[in-house]
Amino acid sequence: MTSEGPIDTNMPDATDAISDHGSVTTTSGKRKAEEELERTPKKNSPPGNEQEEPKPANATAESTNAETTDPADKPLSKSQLKRLRKQQYWEQQKEARKAKRKEKRHERQARKRAEREAKIAEAKAAGIDPATVLQPKEPWKYRPVPVAFIIDCDFEQYMREQELVSLSSQIVRSYAMNRKAKYQASLHISSWKGKLKERFETVLRNTHKNWKNVGIHEGDFIEAAKKAREEMMSPKGGEMIDLIKPVEGSPSLKGNPAPEDDESSKDIDQTIVYLTSESPYTLERLEANTSYVIGGLVDRNREKGLCYKRAKQYKVRTAKLPIGEYMAMQSRYVLTTNQVVEIMAKWLECGDWGEAFLAVIPKRKGGTLKNNSGADSSVTKDDDNTGSEGEESDEDDHEAGDLGEIQSPTNEHDTSPAANEAQQDQQTPQ
Repeated sequence: MTSEGPIDTNMPDATDAISDHGSVTTTSGKRKAEEELERTPKKNSPPGNEQEEPKPANATAESTNAETTDPADKPLSKSQLKRLRKQQYWEQQKEARKAKRKEKRHERQARKRAEREAKIAEAKAAGIDPATVLQPKEPWKYRPVPVAFIIDCDFEQYMREQELVSLSSQIVRSYAMNRKAKYQASLHISSWKGKLKERFETVLRNTHKNWKNVGIHEGDFIEAAKKAREEMMSPKGGEMIDLIKPVEGSPSLKGNPAPEDDESSKDIDQTIVYLTSESPYTLERLEANTSYVIGGLVDRNREKGLCYKRAKQYKVRTAKLPIGEYMAMQSRYVLTTNQVVEIMAKWLECGDWGEAFLAVIPKRKGGTLKNNSGADSSVTKDDDNTGSEGEESDEDDHEAGDLGEIQSPTNEHDTSPAANEAQQDQQTPQ
């Protein structure tokens, strides 16, 4: 039968024939050579990869370039290596620090037992009932007062990982100090988020969920202050002790600010005081139904004036602790978050800033009261900084950044005797 259709030029030549096996065999030398080349294994190619096509040269170059530019493969800088070694050393010494704290705690307990036994022996020798010379320990009692301490934790972007660890430790201590104080302020933590929150939920095993009488807020310190005010103004707000009652003609903050820094305007929230050393006002006393904000910033003083700028942005009052008026420091000293909480809690107990500073500032800093006529005005507090509430504390904890500026006399961080004298000259006459 003859085909009448068009001739396909791509079809095999007429000389092509059907082989005995049913496959097409061509007489074209070019096609036969190509088929033989495809069936022949390539030299030096591994078994099983006969059909693998070679990668293009540009693809190989791109992958090589990607490997060399990978940030993980870049060599660490000297500062990064130094930081890494310090972190490794810190982790290695963790058990040693824990053992040292335990040893100091046992020594302190043994010293107290020895003192107690000595008093009992002296009383018996004098024929006195030992119960009359031993002061019984008062049972702990929850005595809230309508004053709020707020730790503002919205500074995570300014801190390194180890500094965040230090801040979490300071928050734990703040809770412990406030809880065991004679009068308990309303403690709140604002901007509860990010790595700090994650650390409490993982490493610290959610111990904060067992805390009592503490407000934890994801919002900023303004939101926390509103909650604190509602709590303070409620029937369960706490006891109105004499120290925090309003005093006619005696404001709680004193200062001589420039016109642009005047905070008496109606636009300024008078119920919130942000503690920062850059403030032109000095804190004279705590007052009822007021929230005192402490910047939760641990940054080795890299950032300057963050807390003051934040307070101005949110239009709240500012103040600094009066350490320059009461204390003469032999060396530069920066307060940590928990120390600020403890100082204010101590003031609620005694009403004396000098006594509060002496009770909290470690004795190794050599702080003494100014114009003191007593026998000994040096710091007498045990310098052990024992942690509690499920956190292993750091004996040499990081100093706070802008937070520590609260007590700075003339500049942001200097607490030397010369700076104290200069700051005293700048004080407003009282």
